[in-house]
Amino acid sequence: MASSSPTGARRSVFLRVADTFALCLGLLCGLAALASNGGFFSARLDLIGQFAAVWLLGSALVALYGVCLASAMRRWVLAVMGLGGVLACAPLMLPELTRPIRPLLETGTGYRIKVIEYNAWERNPDIGKDAGWLAAQNPDFILMTDTDAKTRLALTVRGFICTRGIADTVIFSRLPRAPETYQLPGPEWPLLPSFSRASYSGSGGDFTVIATHLKRPMSGPHKTPEAALLRLMDHYDRRRLIVAGDFNSTPWSFDLRRFDQQIGLERRDRALFTWPALYSPLAFLPIDHIYAGEAWRTVSIARGPRLGSDHYPIAVVLALVG
Repeated sequence: MASSSPTGARRSVFLRVADTFALCLGLLCGLAALASNGGFFSARLDLIGQFAAVWLLGSALVALYGVCLASAMRRWVLAVMGLGGVLACAPLMLPELTRPIRPLLETGTGYRIKVIEYNAWERNPDIGKDAGWLAAQNPDFILMTDTDAKTRLALTVRGFICTRGIADTVIFSRLPRAPETYQLPGPEWPLLPSFSRASYSGSGGDFTVIATHLKRPMSGPHKTPEAALLRLMDHYDRRRLIVAGDFNSTPWSFDLRRFDQQIGLERRDRALFTWPALYSPLAFLPIDHIYAGEAWRTVSIARGPRLGSDHYPIAVVLALVG
């Protein structure tokens, strides 16, 4: 018995340390999940809610540890604490997982296009390699944010037509642009976020594509750039409109929920985690999104591989059926 006591003492110390860590993690995740629900009223609390997937995972791990590994004295405390954090995340995440979304279009002909949305990242160490992968996917459109001259050159020499807009957002296309039907008035330009727009005449008819890069949501639910972007969309046929980019907002934030209601388009991605692609084994924020009007049906949508950016690309195939 005497020889086993050091082992028992070490196990007891390890359990106390592990229990303490689990208690701290459970308290942090639970309080953060509860605070996130206040994002309806506060942009600062909504910023905490952007990480709801992290709070959910942390709370679930605490509950699992409490049931399976914790000391008897703290077992139920940890289990209840972890379960409470999971339940606090439910109102944030369930709307995204249960929202109505039309099923994929498996059959039918119709006019089809392939669109890739990608934040190229201004510190990308090898944009040439990324451009090679993008071109190999044979997309009709690449809606790209965080571009620079090197990025634009890498895709232009591969046969893409470059349409620049405000700041670093670019549309690369295989189709030439159609004449623009709406000219933005001068006072609107400084109100808009980073964006690029272009209209096209395909075999299925005319349609418009808008790429955008929104800033992190810190200024409340009625932000000027988003409002200006929505006003821009009013001048196009929303049924045939495609909008995609880096929105810096997750589906469980109240910020993106409001935008989903205002934009009048269907968001085609569902909890598709795209950031960070670097410095983390798992992406835990779905902040890149693709919207399309009711005339477009989704044929397929998937996240691309890890490239040189800190974002994963999203590739979607759309069919024009309306």
